[in-house]
Amino acid sequence: MSDVLIPFAGENPEITEISELSKKGYQLLKENKIAEAMECFSKILTVDENNNYALVGMGDAVRKRGIFRDAVEYYRRCLVHHPGNNYALFGLADCYKALNQFHKAIEIWEQYLLHDDKNITVLTRVADAYRKIRDFKHSKAVYLRVLEMEEQNPYAIIGLGHLHYDFKEYRDALFYWEKMLQANKENVDIRVLTSIGNCHRKLKTFKEGIGYFEKALQRDNCNFYALFGLADCYRGLNQQNRSLEYWNRILEQDPRNKVILTRAGDAYRNLSEFDMAVDYYRRALNIEFDTYAVLGLAVVAKGQGKFDEAIESLRRLIQQDPKNYRFYLELADCYVKRGEKTKAVEVLGDFQKLGIRNTFIIDQLEKLKS
Repeated sequence: MSDVLIPFAGENPEITEISELSKKGYQLLKENKIAEAMECFSKILTVDENNNYALVGMGDAVRKRGIFRDAVEYYRRCLVHHPGNNYALFGLADCYKALNQFHKAIEIWEQYLLHDDKNITVLTRVADAYRKIRDFKHSKAVYLRVLEMEEQNPYAIIGLGHLHYDFKEYRDALFYWEKMLQANKENVDIRVLTSIGNCHRKLKTFKEGIGYFEKALQRDNCNFYALFGLADCYRGLNQQNRSLEYWNRILEQDPRNKVILTRAGDAYRNLSEFDMAVDYYRRALNIEFDTYAVLGLAVVAKGQGKFDEAIESLRRLIQQDPKNYRFYLELADCYVKRGEKTKAVEVLGDFQKLGIRNTFIIDQLEKLKS
């Protein structure tokens, strides 16, 4: 609201005072002196309770403090008496966005666009909001409309990258992220590098992804997304020792991250370092219950020939989550290793009775029956 127009004061002393208070209030808002700004706007409202400049000013001040519900009331009061006030509409929509009420935000921004349909800032916000409610078609259309107006608009390009990524269209997402990289080669945002890396990670082109995560790590050697991306790429390449290097670097910063503890446990297990694997899985479970830590312990027990222990854990996991095919595969494998092929077939048959078609289950059944 820094560019709000202040009304002409004229000769009326009361109007002059309101005009001066309004100017002062908005200047104080610019300087982030919120309490002092609110005093100015409050003084105006005691004289003129429906003053649009003061109502919007109070809305902006309260919004800056993050008290979005109160800000909504000020903007709505303004719009009751001054319908179509662009500043009130803009502030109100931003509040709804902050409150995750994206449908309401879109509705308000659409009203704003009736008065100013070329406003790129508002258009990108509308596209972002459509993306948040997973409306791919409308989101993409608005982003592309922005790019027609401003070919290299970074918010629209980044938005399209996020949009395609959210909908698992990783190659299209990669196109937009690489466009951002080409436009900002010398000083690209670290998030662009990790986003490109994540696209490669999802496409399982792990070797290509590693380079981008390494560049991100050169910028910030503690960046979680770069460390996670490198660990996961090396995991995808079955280079467990390299993945452990990065899982453990994350744990140095965040020792109670149970997801990372479980991933590190998996890496140790795949390296047949069972004691280390068990330690990491138990550390994860000491934080809170984790399905994959329990699964990891069961697989370790199976690898050590402790079949009864593994079978008991896997049966409990199946009771908790009967649609997870991996539990059935591991349980069937326990029975195979114990020489009980018939029981293994029964276990896989139990999964098929759920009516879920799974190629891994089908393939394993065919192997057992052949």
